[in-house]
Amino acid sequence: MSDAVRPGTTRSAAFLRQPAFWVVITIVAAGAVRISQIAVLFFTTYPVATITAILLFALLAVPFWLFVSELDFLEREPPSLRVLAFAWGGLVATSVSIPGSIALDNLIAKLGSPDLAAEWGAALAGPTVEEIAKTLGVVAIVLIARAQVNSVLDGIVYGALVGLGFQIVEDVVFAIGAVQQAGEGDQVQPVITTFLVRGFLAGVWSHTLFGALAGAGIGYLVVNRHRSRGRRIAVAALALLAAWASHSLWNSPLFRESLGDGAPALLAVLVFKGLPPLLLVLYLVRRAHDREAAYYVGVLATVRDPGLITEGELRVLGSGSRRGAARRHAAVHAGRKARSAVRRLQRAQAALAVALSRDPDGPAEAEATAVREHRATLAALGHPEAVEGARSWRHTASTVGTAALAIAVLWVALSALGS
Repeated sequence: MSDAVRPGTTRSAAFLRQPAFWVVITIVAAGAVRISQIAVLFFTTYPVATITAILLFALLAVPFWLFVSELDFLEREPPSLRVLAFAWGGLVATSVSIPGSIALDNLIAKLGSPDLAAEWGAALAGPTVEEIAKTLGVVAIVLIARAQVNSVLDGIVYGALVGLGFQIVEDVVFAIGAVQQAGEGDQVQPVITTFLVRGFLAGVWSHTLFGALAGAGIGYLVVNRHRSRGRRIAVAALALLAAWASHSLWNSPLFRESLGDGAPALLAVLVFKGLPPLLLVLYLVRRAHDREAAYYVGVLATVRDPGLITEGELRVLGSGSRRGAARRHAAVHAGRKARSAVRRLQRAQAALAVALSRDPDGPAEAEATAVREHRATLAALGHPEAVEGARSWRHTASTVGTAALAIAVLWVALSALGS
């Protein structure tokens, strides 16, 4: 998927002058009313379980939010639009999908058979309604702030945030549904089980992933204006189809009974159903990030002022792993304050690159001043340059240990659920 980069705009106040903004806000408000009604019903019937579910899944949302927000390090999306994307997924897409999926499931039962609906309804009705509703959230962002969607990576970020909002609210609804189905009153055990299954185990492969796939298509449609309209629409449709197919496969009964009920079977289902779309999204993210990084690093390369960015920092800034390595190197060499100073310097350099891309002949004085201030802070700590050092055995050991711990926790969770 091609990934052209077009300079965006920083004028967030311009959103307020867009009629589409107020239309979207009205739709989000209507969704908020509907979800609030459901929440009140939950609180009235199962107050402890509802509070537990909201807290658990809100905590789950934090690392997802931080990870998705960091995908576009060089040109971070405005917080207001990120929140709006999340709100669309959590309030609009969910409130539309709940009755829409039920209606389509009933239609499948009538046109096909009740058995077909029982076996395949979740794989056909849910993805059809939900993926369209979520993708419209990315379209809404484009209508409000088209200039902010200036790369395929932007579409991925907004799509993932819409999916994350949907995922969190839907998981809370499922958790309370599990409490109701258990029939033992206001208990938290069904909530914890739902959190382990839908949050901890299935969260990586869920709506955030599907939304990112569809968002990549919208990003391509908006950015690649040098391509024909038919091709751009076809790619966007293909991306939406990929999101639908991934979601449908995930909900389908395939592998559900043939592999058994043990931990290996559950792990196999996760891999067979979730790994292909995850790898596809990671590929798209890497490719889009590399193209965007090459563009902005190329802009900074024209500065030729070591006070703003050095040759070593140019090599580091375009790579997420190298940026992290530079921060770790600073922490080892000059302490935790230096690590924070390197991070602030990198953000300031990214802001300078974005400012120069929007106005190559402009002075970008504020951004340049910020870079010099952060460099002075870093130099005062005895670490004047934000470059990576040699990878230490401690970092390698820490990475291996973290991976081993994650696998162990995953295995324990799978064993507990499979027993």
